[in-house]
Amino acid sequence: MINLIMAKIQLNGKKVLIKANISILDLLKKYKLNNKRIAIEHNGKIIPRIICKKKILKNNDKLEIVQFIGGG
Repeated sequence: MINLIMAKIQLNGKKVLIKANISILDLLKKYKLNNKRIAIEHNGKIIPRIICKKKILKNNDKLEIVQFIGGG
């Protein structure tokens, strides 16, 4: 049996269990947000989307993702 290593993060204020050592981009793909207009805050700092592939999530990280919605 394979033992998967997991990490607990806080995503938009909720505790979430994810696979350890995945990138923010991987998480965005999991939630189908990778093609959306979003802003990302990682541990209190806004991060450019271009570095999402390199930024690896760790246990106890805090992530806030805000999606932009048009309207009138």
